Amino acid sequence: MTDASNELEQKVHGLRIDRSSKGKSSRPWLLFLIIAVIAGPSLFAGYWFFFSERGVLEVEAAVVRVATTQASESTVLEGTGYVVARRQTTVSSKTTGRVAAVYIEEGMLVENNELLATLDDSRQQTNLELARAQVEEIRASIDEIDVRIKQSELDVERVRKLVVDALVSQDEVDQTQLRLDGFEAQKQRLKKSVEVAQKNVTLREQELEDTNIRAPFKGVVIAKAAQPGEMISPVSAGGGFTRTGICTIVDMDSIEVQVDVNEKYINRVSPGQPATVTLVSYPNTQLPAEVIAIIPTADRARSTVRVRIAFLERDSRVLPDMAVKVSFYEEGTTFVSNEDSPLGADVPPTAVVVEDGQHYVWLIEQGTIRRKHVEFLTKTPAGLTRLVNDFERGARVVSNLEQLDLARFENGMPVKVVN
Repeated sequence: MTDASNELEQKVHGLRIDRSSKGKSSRPWLLFLIIAVIAGPSLFAGYWFFFSERGVLEVEAAVVRVATTQASESTVLEGTGYVVARRQTTVSSKTTGRVAAVYIEEGMLVENNELLATLDDSRQQTNLELARAQVEEIRASIDEIDVRIKQSELDVERVRKLVVDALVSQDEVDQTQLRLDGFEAQKQRLKKSVEVAQKNVTLREQELEDTNIRAPFKGVVIAKAAQPGEMISPVSAGGGFTRTGICTIVDMDSIEVQVDVNEKYINRVSPGQPATVTLVSYPNTQLPAEVIAIIPTADRARSTVRVRIAFLERDSRVLPDMAVKVSFYEEGTTFVSNEDSPLGADVPPTAVVVEDGQHYVWLIEQGTIRRKHVEFLTKTPAGLTRLVNDFERGARVVSNLEQLDLARFENGMPVKVVN
């Protein structure tokens, strides 16, 4: 029994933990790993809270305003329309013929009566030479009649002398006189024939000139429709091998805007009313204009009335068929020139910073900031700073730079807008 008890006691003693060797453990990293697993999420949450909420830079934002040329009066009506040319024509020939040469290209400025193209004129040249020959033939016949008239005049004079001596009868004198009168009548008819033949020459000359196709007015060529060797006709030939025009010319001085205004608001528009035209392709450019006339008829299907609008200033960027936006203003609204009020963008003065003589703004884009170099123009009457640069619609800039530490600013830095 004693031996069994001793053996059991030794086994129990072997299962005990020797706590005296705790400080001498060979694996201290295990303790740190357990601490990191337990405390890590708490430390990360505290860091995120501090830097993402309290550490993000708080700024004030201002929306960039597009500068315009109009006065401070508000618009009474907005509309959309298109640029049209009152004088636009497709130039064709007066006769059917083959194109011999074309002297124009698209975009070329042509003067009034300038030669645009020529047709094959061999047939017209031949007809003109034939008409001139006919004139010469008739004139030669007149010369022949003059000889006969002269001979008849001598015969009449001789017969009259013989009548005095009673050597010839009065009947012979009358016949000689009638022969002279007949030659005189033939000469008069031939003179009339010369006039008719001369008019035929003029007609043939005009046909020859019609082979030269000229510009009906000063303008710009916007389309070239024919090439040398092609057939051209002023009327459709019913086939696909005959052109009906040489080119299309637009008189740029006749350009205007046409807007279809809803008939419910047509009472807000009147002739002579000031307006501005904004080209869709140049949204930051507004051109001063005024209403020319209101077409006195309505479109029953669309319930609109057409309004014609004239540009007060010429601009080379305005082209036919461009889409535009039109703003109508109250009577008496005045416009200033682009030199007095240059186009661009308006921002608060506190949104612009100057470094080494250069002007900058800080754009706010998707919660971050980016520095943008700008070109300063002037101060507006409203106290804003006018810049040359274009900005996207709805662009925002940091507007309280004077209250912030610019040394902290970096491109891509996250910010929080507080206004």
